[in-house]
Amino acid sequence: MKSKHAPLAPIALACLLAVAGGAQAQQPAYKIAYIDPLSGPFANVGELMLTHTQYAIEEINAKGGVLGGMKLQLLQFDSKLSAQESQSALQAAIDQGAKAIVTGGSGSSVVTALVQSVARWNQRNPGKELLVLNHSSIDPEMTGKGCSFWHFQTEANTAMKMKALANYIKKTPDVKKVYLLNQDYAHGKQWASYGRQLVGLARPDVQFVGETLHPIGRVKDFSPYIANIKQSGADSVITGNWGQDMTLLLKAAGDAGYNLRYFNHSAGSVPGTVLAVSQAKLGQLTWVAEWHPGQADTPRADALAKAYKAKTGKDFLAPRIDLTPRLLAAAINKAGSTDTVKVAHALEDMNYDSVVGPVRMRAEDHQLLLPQVVNTIMPVDGKAVKTGWEGTNYGFRTDAVYTGNELAQGSECKMVRP
Repeated sequence: MKSKHAPLAPIALACLLAVAGGAQAQQPAYKIAYIDPLSGPFANVGELMLTHTQYAIEEINAKGGVLGGMKLQLLQFDSKLSAQESQSALQAAIDQGAKAIVTGGSGSSVVTALVQSVARWNQRNPGKELLVLNHSSIDPEMTGKGCSFWHFQTEANTAMKMKALANYIKKTPDVKKVYLLNQDYAHGKQWASYGRQLVGLARPDVQFVGETLHPIGRVKDFSPYIANIKQSGADSVITGNWGQDMTLLLKAAGDAGYNLRYFNHSAGSVPGTVLAVSQAKLGQLTWVAEWHPGQADTPRADALAKAYKAKTGKDFLAPRIDLTPRLLAAAINKAGSTDTVKVAHALEDMNYDSVVGPVRMRAEDHQLLLPQVVNTIMPVDGKAVKTGWEGTNYGFRTDAVYTGNELAQGSECKMVRP
């Protein structure tokens, strides 16, 4: 005898399938916390870094996420360029279930404090560990004496960048008298120190004619600093300034009619820098990055930049930031797990075919070895500089290209692994 309720069976089955499908769709996401400045004088830098990170995560998710369907979820926190605010953000990220921190735009001292806090948390909370992926704070101590198993650096460090610039300055005889002007914090001091050391080795004839540290993000008028530089007779400035501190320095020199050469780590990748050079109409700003817009023979980076602009309406400037969550996703898949210790081991010595070429995460200190391009912001001439940037007739001239292995430095890291 057939049950009179039999016709309900297909409905029940459909409901069960729907529930099962819903459970699968609601699989917990792998949470990544973005902690960088989203307010204050460097908010434009933080927003740039956030958009690059978001774009990569959205593309990873569109291709299926990690581990065959798990999505990445980005949590956003404003560091306010403060170690204290970053600690509060870290605790909030932990409370919300983050397993990785993406950071770098808050300065080396802030990021170092974050790494130390994460290391303490991880030691006290086995099974709930976090990773820190640092795309822009480049103090060599972070992969040197202060290295941590939980920290991975996806940008060339200060020593690597300065070595690239020193190699270029070695072939630039018109650099004769150099002034060191830097922000008064860990990285600014490091940039000055490596400038003296590496440029001095490359060019023993160069004279260092002065050195000044200034408050980070607080100087509104650099005219007094320019006056001191001019009095020293300098033709060049080694400066680690970035963001507002770089653009205001360029403005003050332009207003004073002072035609200086500047040697910097990443200024051209920050919004407003090219515009500031074009408005000053004086000065040559040479900087180092893994890629620059308009660089020849970089079809994969060019394609990514075009797709990014089409989706976000913004200019793409930093492949390494886009690369950071992609490396993490690759490590999760390699580990076959979201367990933080397993993911960290998978990242160690990872080789990855990036849009700027092959890169490798060095296991001994967690320093990514990636190419570096020395380039100078110059007027478009149709030959060396073919494309203007930021609505100006200024773009980037490639001066030299070095592989990560060519710039790699020894490390004093004594890695303690769990």
